[in-house]
Amino acid sequence: MSSALVLAHTSLVAVDRWHSLVQAAYVIAGVLFILSLAGLSKQESARRGNLAGKAGMVIALVATVALALLESENAIAVTGSLILGALLIGAVIGTIAARRIEMTQMPEMIAILHSFVGIAAVLVGFNSYITEPKDDAVHLIEVFLGIFIGAITFTGSVIAYLKLSAKMKSKPLTIPGRNLWNLGAVAACAGLMVWFLASPNIWALLAMTVVSLVIGLHLVAAIGGGDMPVVVSMLNSYSGWAAAAAGFMLSNNLLIITGALVGASGAILSYIMCKAMNRRFISVILGGFGDAPAAAGEEVTGEHREISVDELAQSLAEAKSVIITPGYGMAVAKAQYPVAELASKLRARGVKVRFGVHPVAGRLPGHMNVLLAEAKVPYDIVEEMDEINDDFSETDVVLVIGANDTVNPAALEDPNSPIAGMPVLEVWNATQVVVFKRSMAVGYAGVQNPLFFKDNTQMLFGDAKTRVEELVHAVDSALVG
Repeated sequence: MSSALVLAHTSLVAVDRWHSLVQAAYVIAGVLFILSLAGLSKQESARRGNLAGKAGMVIALVATVALALLESENAIAVTGSLILGALLIGAVIGTIAARRIEMTQMPEMIAILHSFVGIAAVLVGFNSYITEPKDDAVHLIEVFLGIFIGAITFTGSVIAYLKLSAKMKSKPLTIPGRNLWNLGAVAACAGLMVWFLASPNIWALLAMTVVSLVIGLHLVAAIGGGDMPVVVSMLNSYSGWAAAAAGFMLSNNLLIITGALVGASGAILSYIMCKAMNRRFISVILGGFGDAPAAAGEEVTGEHREISVDELAQSLAEAKSVIITPGYGMAVAKAQYPVAELASKLRARGVKVRFGVHPVAGRLPGHMNVLLAEAKVPYDIVEEMDEINDDFSETDVVLVIGANDTVNPAALEDPNSPIAGMPVLEVWNATQVVVFKRSMAVGYAGVQNPLFFKDNTQMLFGDAKTRVEELVHAVDSALVG
C-alpha cells in the first residue's frame, strides 16, 4: 500500500513539474510575442520580429499540446492522435494557401483568417457552456462575451473578405436609421445577457449569436471599400479580443496574453490609420465609417496629356531628385522589382531617389512597405507621407505608380468630395508628375482624380510592370547618351 502511495505521489509531483514547465513556456512565448510586435514596428527589425513571433508560436504550440496530453481524460494515444490529425490537416491547408496566395491577395487572406478566429471563439464558447458548471456567474459572462465578440468578428471578416476580393461590391450599405438598428441589436444582446445570467439556457445563447452575426455583417457592409485598410486592422483587433475571451473560457493564460496583445495592437493601428485618413476612431468601431457625404463632389473636367517612355526616360536622366509613390496598382502588376531596379540605376547615376508611402496605400496597412522590402529597396529611402510631403515642391519628377486615391488633390481642395479631409501625398507640387495607369478609371474609393488633368501631370498608360521595364531600358540609353 505504501508503495502505491509513493508511486501516486511521485506521479503527482511529475505532473506538477510538467505544469510548471508549460507555464514557464507560456511566459517565454508571451515575451517573444511582445518582442515580435516591437520588431515589426520598424522595417529594419521586421525580419527579426517575424522570427521572434514564429519562435514564440512554436513554443506555445508545443506547450499547449503537452498540456492537453497531461490533462487528457482519455487515453493519451487517443488524444495525441486527434491533435496530430488536426495539426496535419491545418499544415496541409496552410502550406497550400501559402504557395497559392499572391502578395496582392494578402488583405483578403488575412480577413478570412480573422473569421476563423471568430468562429473558433463561438465554438469554444458553446463547448465551454455545455461542459462546464452553469452556476458560476463569472464563467457565464466569459462565455456570453466570447460568443458575442466572436460572432461579430466572424461575419464582419467574411464581408471584408468578399469586398477585398471583389466578390462583393465595395459600395457601403446604407440602411435608413442604421445606427438605431445597431443600437437596438446591442441592446437586445444586453437583454439576452440578463436573461442568460438569471436563468442559464442555450436558447439565450443561440438568440444572441444570431443577433451578433447580423451586427458583424451590417457593421462591415456599411463601410466603403476605399476604407478597407482600416477595417482590416479593426477586425484584427476584434479577433484578438475574441481570442482573449476564449482564453478566459479555457483558463489558458497564453491565449489571454496573446489575444490582448493582438487586440490592443489592432486597436492602436486602427487609430493610427484613422488619423492618416482623417476619420473618427469611434465611427470605425460603430460601423459608421466610410460614409460618403451627400454631395458627389465637384465635377472634374479637362484634358489629360500623355508621355512616352523615351520622353520620361530623358526627364529622369536630367532630374536631380525623384520621388516614387507606389499604390495597389503596383502590387497587382507585380511591378515592385523593375521599380526597384529603376531606382537603383538612377541612384547609381547620382539622382536622389526616394519612395513616398501613404499609410493606407494598398488594401492592408504596411502592404507597400512589405512589397518594397521584398524587392530589396533600401529602408532608408522609403519615407512615410508626413516625412516626405514637404519635399515635393523641391522634386523634379514624381512617378505615381498604381496609386490613385492617396494622391488625389480633391481630398484637400473639394470639401464635398467623398474623401474630403483625408491626408494625401501632395505630388502635384513637384515640377513634373507622371502617372502610371491602365486607364482613366476612378480609384477604389470611386472618386475621380483632378491630378490627371493638372498642367504638370502626364499619363503613361499600360501595364505598370511592362512600362517600368521599358523605362529601365530607356533610362540606360538616355544615361549613356
